[in-house]
Amino acid sequence: MMEPFITGASADAAKVICIVVHGRGQSQQDMRDMIVQRLALKGIRYILPKSDQAGWYLARAIDPLTDDTRAELQDSLRQISDLITAERAACPGIPLMLCGFSQGACLSAELLLDQPGIADAACLFTACRIGAQSDNLPVNPLDGLNIYASCGDADPWIPAVAHHRMLGDLTRAGARLRCDMFPGRPHAITDTEIAALSDMLQALAGGTKIWDSTT
Repeated sequence: MMEPFITGASADAAKVICIVVHGRGQSQQDMRDMIVQRLALKGIRYILPKSDQAGWYLARAIDPLTDDTRAELQDSLRQISDLITAERAACPGIPLMLCGFSQGACLSAELLLDQPGIADAACLFTACRIGAQSDNLPVNPLDGLNIYASCGDADPWIPAVAHHRMLGDLTRAGARLRCDMFPGRPHAITDTEIAALSDMLQALAGGTKIWDSTT
């Protein structure tokens, strides 16, 4: 993994750490433009990792797992996990949001289900599980973790049926989900999705409930 790009609040001033994982063929600048610069928030420390290659793994997310893909996936999961460990050490006691788009969101979903407790909340913009339904993917308890998940109904990379399969796994794991499926949405991030992330970050920063069950 290349050197992460860090912007926003310093480690001493941060109220929330937000890890933003890019998609296939994207850069840290893409994540700044698509996500970070659309958030008018203070006190958020944004960490933008970058894969060594064009993506975190070579195969499509919905392809059956091969030995090569499993190895690439495990290496990428380790890199993001190590980054989170380092950030938690630098900002002890600060809540951490895991956010990703497309391939980065798929990787984030796998990390959540493989390593429970790795994050305090998550936003998965256009994601599915990595691998086929027959690949026996891990589903570990998430104990009410707040997750926002979104997708387009005709996304060119993440089929709606694969996205819904991920939602089923997250539900069985005990996550607390809010979901949006956008008709005709291109492979992008809408203002509605940015608003959902903003609301979650503000709640984490303020130490309040992310979603009030009475609303």
